[in-house]
Amino acid sequence: MGKRANGEGSITYHKKWELYMARYTMVTPTGPKRKTIYGKVREEVAAKLADALSDRNKGLVFDADNLTVGEYLDRWLRDSVQGSVRASTYKSYGQQVRRYLIPSLGQIKLRKLSPMHVQGMYRQMQDRGLSARTVEYTHAVLHRALKQARRWGIVARNVTEDVDPPQVKREEIQPLNCDQTRALLKAAEGNRLEAMYIMAVHTGMRPGELLALRWDDVDLDSRTLQLNRALSDGEFNTPKTPRSRRRIKLTNGSVKALRAHRKRQFEERMRKAGIWKDHGLVFPSTVGTPLSHRNVVRSFKALLKRAGLPLGTRLYDLRHTCATLLLNSNVHPKYVQELLGHASIALTLDTYSHVIPGMDGGTASAMEDALG
Repeated sequence: MGKRANGEGSITYHKKWELYMARYTMVTPTGPKRKTIYGKVREEVAAKLADALSDRNKGLVFDADNLTVGEYLDRWLRDSVQGSVRASTYKSYGQQVRRYLIPSLGQIKLRKLSPMHVQGMYRQMQDRGLSARTVEYTHAVLHRALKQARRWGIVARNVTEDVDPPQVKREEIQPLNCDQTRALLKAAEGNRLEAMYIMAVHTGMRPGELLALRWDDVDLDSRTLQLNRALSDGEFNTPKTPRSRRRIKLTNGSVKALRAHRKRQFEERMRKAGIWKDHGLVFPSTVGTPLSHRNVVRSFKALLKRAGLPLGTRLYDLRHTCATLLLNSNVHPKYVQELLGHASIALTLDTYSHVIPGMDGGTASAMEDALG
């Protein structure tokens, strides 16, 4: 084996500390600096050294001693997050960093960041009236960022592991019952998006999945559709999990509604031939472009008012309506799970068991019958 190059790294054993050490050189904005990695097992140190040298060779250079939290978060977003997650996720992480993390923690040296700093930020956020869900999400972003900092060898521990984010209360779902659903669909008759509301109730598709649906994904002859993408923040994204990318069997009502909708859309395209921008979408705007989720919600609220239904009902609640109507009709939860694209049947049961009469399985009466 040839001689190790300068800065390539070496591993030695420190008898007094009973630790293995790896030393290597990193070039920082202020000049070369020697770095040291510690560990109880030689293989562990060797793996960390390999990662550190790999990061160094990729240009991940840090002056860890003087690096502030704000400087690190900017570098983390650029070098680690961008390109490795969805564009919408990257945008969301960046918003959390700029709105909450940098204003509160940005000037603190990263290596001096403590659990008390982080816990204090959470308290301040709640005192300002921010929701527990917002604080929890901020915690998740910071936790991920510091996890990467530890992997890069910049910090010895992830301080978010020693803080308590606020507990998020589970939001009560507000599905419509049978009569309310009929009233909604009756009010939607003749509406430009009537077919979308029918599809939402009949298939349980998420709003973003409906708005991203293309005619190429739909086969009305075989009464099926293939769900391949979702629209989020104006961008099309592939589903997060294989379960979300699913094939759905359409009801007769859905097929009838889609046929009528396609005919109406063709006529609309002819009238607006000069300005129509064809994206192949099933539910586009009046000029063919992707619909704004905000505009759809505004239209849905007007529909609720016309139908005399609770204005607190969300567009997403039509997905819950689909599930509860099916479960109340004694459809097996496994089939409902597959229709909705849930990762597991446990998620389906956890979400809907408390709103479905009889979902206790009849345990009380079964026990009485068993014991006479």
